Amino acid sequence: MSKKDSIYFIKQHITTELDGFEDHFRSYLKSSVPLLDRIVRFIIRTKGKQIRPILVFLSAKMIQEQTHEKTYRAATLLELLHTATLVHDDVVDDSLYRRNFFSINALWKNKIGVLIGDFLLSKSLLLCVDNNDIDLLKFMSEAVKKMSEGELLQIEKARKLDITEEVYYDIIEQKTAILLATCCACGAASVTSDKDLIDTMYHFGMNLGMAFQIKDDLFDYTVSNLIGKPVGQDIRERKMTLPLIYAMNNSEEKVSKWLKQSVKRHNKKPKRVRQVIQTVIDKGGVDYASQKMNSYVQAAKQNLADLPDTVYKESMHTLIQYVIERKN
Repeated sequence: MSKKDSIYFIKQHITTELDGFEDHFRSYLKSSVPLLDRIVRFIIRTKGKQIRPILVFLSAKMIQEQTHEKTYRAATLLELLHTATLVHDDVVDDSLYRRNFFSINALWKNKIGVLIGDFLLSKSLLLCVDNNDIDLLKFMSEAVKKMSEGELLQIEKARKLDITEEVYYDIIEQKTAILLATCCACGAASVTSDKDLIDTMYHFGMNLGMAFQIKDDLFDYTVSNLIGKPVGQDIRERKMTLPLIYAMNNSEEKVSKWLKQSVKRHNKKPKRVRQVIQTVIDKGGVDYASQKMNSYVQAAKQNLADLPDTVYKESMHTLIQYVIERKN
């Protein structure tokens, strides 16, 4: 199944919900401030694949087919949160591009980027408070806390390059997996108060998110023009990802020290970065990370095993495959 076919199949049973979500998202962000309204239109025009709203709706409809207004609110608040974090990340990283478009801070400068991120976060909070969705608010607040902690932990470890495999898992759980877990938990919570079901979907989203981030890290070692970021970008940013950690921990001392010094002092040299990539591949780092990614995928599938077999569950399984087969 091609990437395009996968996305079509994943969405085909929730197209009405996704269209409704688009209307909710667009109308909720309308503003009387011309600059703000212009930037919001830009955000909507440059949106991504809608993975997070998809997770919300599929998680809800696997439990109860009838669509609830609360599910639309959950999808909207999590897309607001996700977009806010991307805008803030671009400011922090001084990134000029996002999804092949100029980033907001590139077009309107950092101050406006920060304020737009704050605006989106405040709108997500108000959406919960105004509708008394305290359960959704708790999930979202915990996600924001953990995402911030994960980002700071990664920054701290990038300075010393002393990250262990266990700490790596902590970082990606907090930085990436927590948001996908929150999407699935909020989707479930929008249609049921059954704690076991909500917990099941939370753990499913966590396992899916771990696999998602490891796949993202593997792109750094994939020689392809189709990937969403330049090959070796993580190395240039001194990010210690799983393939590199494994190679450093499973090489002779001389090679391990060379890898560490390369990332620490020579990470801006294209030839050295290419050498690091090849060494990590040769030392089994890519194969090991791929195996770990697949173990999280199997755990995610097991999380869904006891749920009824429906078209929504089938779509979720297709989404799992899409996560590990995607090219960007």
